[in-house]
Amino acid sequence: MTSVFYRDMGKAYPVAVSASGMHIYDADGKAYLDMCGGAAVSCLGHQHPDVIRAVKAQLDQMAFAHTAFFSSRPQEQLAERLVARFGDPGARAYFTAGGSEANETALKLAWQYWKALGRPEKAKIISRDHSYHGNTFGTLSVSGNPARRRPMDGLLIEWPRIVPCYAYRHQEAGEGPEAYGLRAAGDLEDAIKAAGAETVAAFIVEPVVGASLGAVSASPGYFKKIREICDRYDILLIADEVMCGSGRTGSFFAFEQEGFRPDIVTLAKGIGGGYQPLAATIASSRIVEALQESPAGFSHGHTYIGHACACAAGLAVQEAFETYQLLEAVRTKGAQLQDALTERFSDHPNVGDIRGRGLFRAIEFVADKETKAPIENSAAVAGRIKATAMTHGLMVYPGGNNEEGGSSCHILLAPPYILEDEHIGMLISRLEAVIGEVFGD
Repeated sequence: MTSVFYRDMGKAYPVAVSASGMHIYDADGKAYLDMCGGAAVSCLGHQHPDVIRAVKAQLDQMAFAHTAFFSSRPQEQLAERLVARFGDPGARAYFTAGGSEANETALKLAWQYWKALGRPEKAKIISRDHSYHGNTFGTLSVSGNPARRRPMDGLLIEWPRIVPCYAYRHQEAGEGPEAYGLRAAGDLEDAIKAAGAETVAAFIVEPVVGASLGAVSASPGYFKKIREICDRYDILLIADEVMCGSGRTGSFFAFEQEGFRPDIVTLAKGIGGGYQPLAATIASSRIVEALQESPAGFSHGHTYIGHACACAAGLAVQEAFETYQLLEAVRTKGAQLQDALTERFSDHPNVGDIRGRGLFRAIEFVADKETKAPIENSAAVAGRIKATAMTHGLMVYPGGNNEEGGSSCHILLAPPYILEDEHIGMLISRLEAVIGEVFGD
């Protein structure tokens, strides 16, 4: 019996009681190898002493001071670090508690920016199919994840969406990667023209797609063309790096590897490493300047924005990146992880694609390797993979849908950046058993 309203009402969950490094332990003493960081959250692993020390020190000084009255040193210092990484000295960081709030903030920044410039008719947000930007009303409206949208059918705002840049499914035979990337980017221009550029506020996009498709990177040239299109039609570009940012792909921002800079970028999950609820929305100088000059300013806020303890945790995570050279570790271990997955599973008849960047990897499963035919009831199969993995003491993040143009079935791997060779070996061994049970050898 429980009084908890579980996220899955029909499921009983093991009770987690402790954690250390790469493992979480339940009340029965069973250890689970965390190869997904929960949901790409635990970038430093569990119980990292530096972060715990920083949070305890902040609690000893001050737990909370409402940002309608005060700022705090952790908030100021963390904002300075993030803006420096963003590379625009006039940018500003706005701290919230989670990715949905960060993306909701980004949408409101876009709307109020255009209103400040006297162009309130620019209100539509273009996004992509098979994307996920959050669970608030606004962010779910711009999300293209059919399964997560379906319970709210008829209530969400319907704005334009374009197909994702998803070479495994959409690149045509004989078409080169660059040609495909440019063709896929052209869909944005078509959508802007159809909607009317004078009515479009922003395009929101994940530089590397996370939960909905499973670590899907864009083809070469795609994002440079997207940036060019947004500039040509006077559209803001929002990069949702809630899952793929904070070093997950081997650079602090995933967009760095694509050669562009967005007008707004959002971070969550790894920015706080799971030690405190934390997210950030970074607005470029053009947006900050327009809102500063507007009598209305920026109208938005939550009770726990800029929370001192959360920002102290985020600052400690930033310092750990430098102290332990974690971005380099992500690149090195990410390549090893890809090699190990490819060596063991690429020949399996149900493994269609093994992909990703850094420590953001995915395996896509198919019914037929040659035709890439999707697996029937793929969401249920993905759920079975997760459940089977848990019986083997392994945590992986499942995803699946049978929507046209969508992923058939995948698991996302987003392990902590402290991953060692032994953990990769444990993953391969346990995943062999899981795939054998679900699909057969």
